[in-house]
Amino acid sequence: MARITALVAAATLCNAWTPARHIRPRSIQLRAADEDFDVDMMLLETEEKMQKSIAACVSNLGALRTGRASPDVLKRVVVDYYGAETPLNQLASISVASGTQLVVSPFDKSTLGDVEAALLDANLGMTPNNDGEIIRLNIPQLTEDRRKDVAKEAKAVGEEAKVAVRSTRKKANDSVKKKGKDLSEDVAKDAQDQIQKLTDKLVKEIDALVAKKEKEVMTV
Repeated sequence: MARITALVAAATLCNAWTPARHIRPRSIQLRAADEDFDVDMMLLETEEKMQKSIAACVSNLGALRTGRASPDVLKRVVVDYYGAETPLNQLASISVASGTQLVVSPFDKSTLGDVEAALLDANLGMTPNNDGEIIRLNIPQLTEDRRKDVAKEAKAVGEEAKVAVRSTRKKANDSVKKKGKDLSEDVAKDAQDQIQKLTDKLVKEIDALVAKKEKEVMTV
């Protein structure tokens, strides 16, 4: 039997969330010497990198336990399955049986013990109930103090995402500045303005995601 562990998987895209495109490609006239610097492409690549930070934020917020049953709380659970660290959702379906109960149904019943052990090792604050066919997880209600702690964790997740977005902004601005002597002043300023507008929009999006999570956590 493969050794069972439960590790924290890297943040992945949340399936229910679709990133919005804030920048639309548009023609920017460059001088002949600037043809090797594609401003539109740079802006799109910048947005793409920032959206990855938003996706990670969504994923990390979803993994915070709120007292309500959500498959997202198990998304970081992985099983060391025959030597390969495999995400739980690749080995089993995860469904909500009620507002406070999750049901884990392994696709292959022979992995039931492996999945149960992984859930125990994950230290989720829930005790798996294995009936030989499926595993039930009852979500305990959070205490007031624990709710406040989770709300703080949500803020920290948001701040981490903002730092990542702003780091991407800096790299993009540095790229423009590096070409500044070759780009016309209008083109350089326009590119930097668009980078800032995108940054502002995504920071607001992060704030909204965190506020929504805080409300969910603090609602009894």
